[in-house]
Amino acid sequence: MLKKLLKDKLAFLSLFILVTLYLIAIFADFVSPYHYDDEDIMYSWAPPMRIHFFDSSQKRIGPYIYKYQFEVNKYYQRRYYENKKEIYPLRFFVRGFKYKLLGLWESNIHLFGVEGSRIYIFGGDLKGRDIFSRLVYGARISLSIGLIGVTISFIIGMIVGGVSGYFGGRVDNILMRLVEMMMMVPSFYLMLALRASFPPEMSSTQVYLLIVVILSLIGWASIARVIRGMAISLRENEFILSAKAIGLSNVKIILRHILPHTFSYALVAIFLSVPSYIIGEAALSLLGLGIQEPQPSWGNMFSSAQTIVDIQLYPWILIPGFFILLVTICFNILGDTLRDILDPKRRIL
Repeated sequence: MLKKLLKDKLAFLSLFILVTLYLIAIFADFVSPYHYDDEDIMYSWAPPMRIHFFDSSQKRIGPYIYKYQFEVNKYYQRRYYENKKEIYPLRFFVRGFKYKLLGLWESNIHLFGVEGSRIYIFGGDLKGRDIFSRLVYGARISLSIGLIGVTISFIIGMIVGGVSGYFGGRVDNILMRLVEMMMMVPSFYLMLALRASFPPEMSSTQVYLLIVVILSLIGWASIARVIRGMAISLRENEFILSAKAIGLSNVKIILRHILPHTFSYALVAIFLSVPSYIIGEAALSLLGLGIQEPQPSWGNMFSSAQTIVDIQLYPWILIPGFFILLVTICFNILGDTLRDILDPKRRIL
């Protein structure tokens, strides 16, 4: 399966992008030049900086930036420009704020940075915080919520669906009515109602765990329904009857024989479901019900792009939305490719 996946160029590119983003999220403290709440009001709404490699005489002197300065126009807006008299070389493996790498080793080494000034690859926000650094830290929340939430949903959905399909009868009737009740309510409004039922003064960690639980509670019902159908078709097979004949318990039959045969569907569905969890977190944060400032997530960073005026003046605030779109496309491409690989009727690779 992995060999066939790697032969597909588009799927391989998607896998490479996702692995890169997850690695960046894991090592966010090392990759980001500044902490996510490091403010400098002198760089409020600073546009992305250009990285130069040649001086005025076209001689290469290595990567460097010019210091940003600004002037205020008649509308009291800042207009930034490069002061070409002040050059700051771009350094790699520079020292900065202290952090614990992977929560274990204390360090202050960062992938890149400049000494004596600030670098804004993706520009700055209202408070002069580096958008690139906040994107890297925000990836930890936005990307991990998708994986954790979908894992919990699929564990619940597979167990409920497997039990319902295997036993049938009254058990199946009760569990399926519960599933239908969950699916009857629009998921977005159910998500808002569940979040609004908790106190608003919760910490960022509590909100993070709460969002994971809410998204998991919403997503398991549709999974359980499909797994139940697959379990019904499997329970009369000869290997299931043989397992019953040798005295295996119902729990062992479900865990060892029923659920493993649904793994191919589950694997595809996991990849196709992760984007909905990421978008769900982004929607809550965009509405102010998710991760709160100063803790960044791609959703609450994207909330600054709610007016057309801000987008026209500061178009770089759309960058978090681009990364949400990129991750969504990559997961969908991987899911579609895995479906073609695992479905014997649609093998085209």
